[in-house]
Parts: sequence; structure tokens; C-alpha cells
Amino acid sequence: MAKDKIAYVCENCGQESAKWIGKCPSCGQWNTFKEIRIANDTGTIAAKSAAQSVRTARGGANKPLRLRDISSKDDPRIDMHDQELNRVLGGGMVPGSIVLLGGEPGIGKSTLTLQTILNMPEKRILYVSGEESAHQLKMRAERIGKGNTETRRQGSEDTQDNDNLLILTETSLEAIFNHIKEIQPELVVIDSIQTIATEDVESSPGSISQVRECAAALLRFAKSSGVPVILIGHINKEGTLAGPKILEHIVDTVIQFEGDQHYMYRILRAMKNRFGSTSELGIYEMQQNGLRQVSNPSELLLTQDHEGLSGIAISSAIEGVRPFLVETQALVSSAAYGTPQRSATGFDQRRLNMLLAVLEKRVGFKLMQKDVFLNIAGGLRVTDLAMDLSVIAAVLSSNVDTPIESGWCMAGEVGLSGEVRPVSRIEQRIAEAEKLGFQHIIIPKYNLQGIDRKKFQIEMHPVRKVEEALRALFG
Repeated sequence: MAKDKIAYVCENCGQESAKWIGKCPSCGQWNTFKEIRIANDTGTIAAKSAAQSVRTARGGANKPLRLRDISSKDDPRIDMHDQELNRVLGGGMVPGSIVLLGGEPGIGKSTLTLQTILNMPEKRILYVSGEESAHQLKMRAERIGKGNTETRRQGSEDTQDNDNLLILTETSLEAIFNHIKEIQPELVVIDSIQTIATEDVESSPGSISQVRECAAALLRFAKSSGVPVILIGHINKEGTLAGPKILEHIVDTVIQFEGDQHYMYRILRAMKNRFGSTSELGIYEMQQNGLRQVSNPSELLLTQDHEGLSGIAISSAIEGVRPFLVETQALVSSAAYGTPQRSATGFDQRRLNMLLAVLEKRVGFKLMQKDVFLNIAGGLRVTDLAMDLSVIAAVLSSNVDTPIESGWCMAGEVGLSGEVRPVSRIEQRIAEAEKLGFQHIIIPKYNLQGIDRKKFQIEMHPVRKVEEALRALFG
């Protein structure tokens, strides 16, 4: 029997090397090379037998095709019966695609997945669990079914007597493929990819080689059979998906399930999507009986009563194609320890420093010896540049301890020279503010071109510089 080989693989990007290297020549990270054991040729042939048998049963090997012979029609997407998930996926799940769902422990990845497939009784689904027993999944399904409006509409018996949902507690990849060949499912869920192992790789489950080989085998199965696969992945302490970086390159879509466990809101965000936009956002509310879709996040992200409170400004933001109003909170106080602190929750820390420099240089407010704390209400993380104007307004409101009048909101990007730059989709932002009862909105002057002001009842205040916006707010 031939002796197994030893190789070293970078856990960040998947670069291979015959010897250990301190710094990866591909991604530039230090101390990321881990030792793996590569089986001999006999083992390698056996390693591919399971995946090849499934592929052969599904239609044989692929053949080269002329470009003009390939159909350009899109396959109908699979409706997940979840508007938020469908939006993030780009309109539903594409047949033959492989989706990676990542998130911190306890954030609700398994709950979201189980809740979604419970609402799909028309599809034959195989749920493979390597972390929980079948009894645990049954109890979770009963808890979700009691509060799920979709399940209640279909009838409470659907959750309990769904013959198309099959639960498999297995960690062996070869055994999973044998069950797939026998069951012929229309959707496969793997929870989680870090617990699955193949017998042909001599390493423990969750290692670089195991995750890479198992994901590659599942990818071959999905592409050759047309059956979509959902992989649930863990998050490491750096906040990135555990396993080699090549895992994110293998899959078609990477979805991040974010949120603070101390808050009730959960954010579903697409980090990579070959079949749709990566700027889409789905919002859920965590409840005792599962996750509830938030169709109008503006009403939930705004505090009901902040009359007379300083340091609060309302911004009209857009994530993907969805506009919503978000509350920006700021606190400015004298530096207690000599060195001023700058802290931002839900907002880019470096952009906050830039906006504070603009306030000091262009507007003349001295914040050099002040502590500045910024928070986006509701545990939301917003990347829209139109938040700049509300950040500056909230900081100034807290600094002078003067509240902003109710009924005012704003949207605008702030440049280094203190100018208010135009933002995209201004009409959607104005319409959202008007729908929620706001009477005044501050917008960049350049965005006023082409807007039919007769369509809106809300009063618009176009500004060119930060000073004009602050004058409109505080007089």
C-alpha cells in the first residue's frame, strides 16, 4: 500500500504547498498553513465513487455543446414561500444552485431553514442534520408550526404530516449520497457542512480538506442533477465563514444571517450571488415561535416617542431596492480621560471620523476634546452613504443639547469640502418619508432636478452645503 502524502493548505484562501510557509504567497496572511494528509491514488479513486455514482444515475457525463445550441431561457426559480428570502436570493432559488448560509451560533440559521422548508409541502426535501437529533428537530418544528401564519393557513396537519419532508441524522458523505440516490429529493439541506466528513480524507470533520472535499462533491451533485443544495456554515471568531476561503468561491450564493442576540431583529444579507444582486436585505423579527418577516421595517426601526430628546435624527436610507427610515442616535460629551473616544455601532467607524473632521473644519464646531458615540437604532448595520447628513445632524444636536423637531428627516452624502452630494433613488426615499407621516425632508439640491414636486405633499428643503442643512434644522 502506498504511503499517504503530507501537504500544507492555507485555511484562508486554499493555497497548497509542499512545506509549511509562514506567510501565504497568495493572500498574504500569516500562520494560516495547516497540515493535511492526502490519501494515495487507490483512496482517491474510491473517494470519487460515491459522487460519480450519483452523477451517473442522474444522466451520465457531460458533453461539450456549441454555444448556439445552449438554451438561453432561464429555469423557473423555486418559490421558497418567504418574501424576504426570495428577495435576497434574487427572486427564488435557482435549480441546481448551491447556497451557503452563515451566521453566529444561536442566531437562528437552523430555525430559518426549517421554518422555510416546512412551508414547502409540495417539494420533496431531504434535511440532513449532523448537529441535532431527529427528536430535537421534531420539537423545533412543532414550536415553529404553532406560530407560523403560513402553516396555519395551510392547516396545522401540514407541519406534522408532511410526507415530503425527510429528516436524516448523518455525518458520512457516502451515506448521504446513498440516501439521496434512493429518495430522489428536490431540495437538499446540509446542517452543517462542518460536521460532514468523507471516509476518503484522513482528517477530522470540520478540517480544511474535509470541508473542501465535501463541498466540492455536493457541488458536482447539484450541477449534474439540477437539485439545489443549501449548506449551513459556522462563523469563526473573526466573523467570517469557517473553513477555507475556497468554500465561498465554490458555492453560487453566500448569505449572511446577522444580528445582535440582545435585539429581536435579524438581518439576512447576500454577500455573493451569481443569480441576483448582492445589495438586497431581508429583515426578520425573532419570536418565541420562530422568525417573523418584517414587511415594513421603517415602523419598527423608529422609536415611537423621542419628543424633546437631543442627539436623534431620522434618515431615509435604501438597502438594495427597499427604502426604510432609520433612527440615528449620537451622544457627545467631554472627554473624561484626556483622549477623546470615537465609537460607532452599526456605522462605519472611519466614516464617522471623516464626518467629525468635516464638522470641525468646514462648519467650525470644536469636537477635538469631545467623546462621540454613535448608534443605529434596532441593531441594524447600514452602509448607505445617504446616512451622512443624519449622522452630522445627530452629533450636532447632542453637542448643543437641542432636539430636532419631530416630522423632519433627511438624506444626503457629505463630501470632504462640506458639500451635500446627490444620492440615488431620491423619489423612493421621499415617498417612504411621506408614507410614514413626515412633513419635512432635507435633500441635496442637485436631486431636485427632474422631481415632480406636485406628486408629494411633504415639504422638501434642498441644500448644497452642510451649513444650510443645519440652518434649516436649528434656525
